[in-house]
Amino acid sequence: MKIGIVYTSTTPELIADVRKQVCTQLGDGVIFHEQQDPSILAEVREAGYVTAPPAARLITMYMNAVSEGCDAILNVCSSVGEVADCAQSAAAYLGVPIIRIDQEMCREAARLGARIGIIATLQTTMEPTIRTVKREARSIGRFPEIIPCLVEGAFGLDQEAFKERMSASAQTIADSVDVIVFAQGSMAYCESFIADRYHKIVLSSPRFGAAALKQALISKGVIRDA
Repeated sequence: MKIGIVYTSTTPELIADVRKQVCTQLGDGVIFHEQQDPSILAEVREAGYVTAPPAARLITMYMNAVSEGCDAILNVCSSVGEVADCAQSAAAYLGVPIIRIDQEMCREAARLGARIGIIATLQTTMEPTIRTVKREARSIGRFPEIIPCLVEGAFGLDQEAFKERMSASAQTIADSVDVIVFAQGSMAYCESFIADRYHKIVLSSPRFGAAALKQALISKGVIRDA
């Protein structure tokens, strides 16, 4: 099967983790059609929200994946996840599901905690993640308290410096939350580090996105439910 992976800004670690999680769910025979456009996130950060031109380029990447024969598409960037939401009608018509990497993670957070901490390095990722958590919580009849934690100056740091900055920020909310959500998939390598240090449930999106991708392919009939 062929899976489209759509990134905006990314890192080698994120690409490796997404591939690993997808292969864990779907097997090693997956063919990846990967696209990335860092200018999308750059423009979103500059404007403070998703304007029409970067949204149009993202949707073009979805359509490229469809044209390349992908069976499903995984949208990795949470800052632009709501663009994936708006493309769902087209996805249903085309028969190629578009999966948000963070949607099931947000729903799981709502299942697990009444007080949810959300950690992000960018405000443009924080706000849509908060909206997604609230929306998914409403859909299961829950209304959690959301505690945002913006990690200032962490975007672009090397792994060790990033982990320490993440730890310092997580410490400020750890006693006030039941669950910590990482708003960006690129944070996933810190999941066990933060969970072990603060003894909290910590959720990162790649494993949830890959599991949701598998369920979409089962629903489509591409693979069978084991």
